[in-house]
Amino acid sequence: MPEAVPAGAPGAPELPPYPGITLRDVRVVSTPAQAEEARADLLASDAIGFDTESKPTFLKGEKSTGPHLIQLATDRIAYLFPVGAHPARDVLKAILESEQTIKVGFGLSDDVKRLHAKLEIQAARVLDLSVALRTPGQRNDLGAKTAVAKFFGQKLQKSKKISTTNWATPRLNEKQILYAADDAHVALRIYRHWIAQGGKIPPFKAPKPPRQHRPGKRRPESTLAPASAPAPAPADDQAGEH
Repeated sequence: MPEAVPAGAPGAPELPPYPGITLRDVRVVSTPAQAEEARADLLASDAIGFDTESKPTFLKGEKSTGPHLIQLATDRIAYLFPVGAHPARDVLKAILESEQTIKVGFGLSDDVKRLHAKLEIQAARVLDLSVALRTPGQRNDLGAKTAVAKFFGQKLQKSKKISTTNWATPRLNEKQILYAADDAHVALRIYRHWIAQGGKIPPFKAPKPPRQHRPGKRRPESTLAPASAPAPAPADDQAGEH
């Protein structure tokens, strides 16, 4: 009997498309009232889907100014928070730093770093499914497309063209909205399925305290002495020791 080909692998039968979330179940947060409504809904959940999008960079050495969009999803609704001139920072901080709500997504390392760098938000209880879903002995991280094929037997459509569009635009088009909403919502669906099958949540690491910003160019710490302490006298008899 021939060996079965894993779903999604080369040579496997074409999978049916993952249907994804619909526009009626997506909210683009643009007012304080909408932000507060989103906060209440998201914090009422034990777990939420989480992802971010950033305007792509094309020049060598160019640094990203993202994230430009933050996506958070409950089981029913996906909320998109544009990070423009007036982001709902207090609301986002309350949600993402909550110790009661787990934030699940794929490949979240850069998302978390950029959030802290741009908005000084230290996301807590973040579960990166790329790592959590790895089977014993598996070294490579598991992506969302592979996870959808594995758990749902469907093909997640991930358009490179849409992923590299301008996420900093003040008005997202329909394709951008659905793409971004799906990223967060599908992560939560996969998490629920995984938990139902007996998946175990690993211990969460305590958030690292933020580094204190010091204005101006810093000299190497080894050349600095405490301001209140006198500089040590040179030890001539030990000058040649290391």
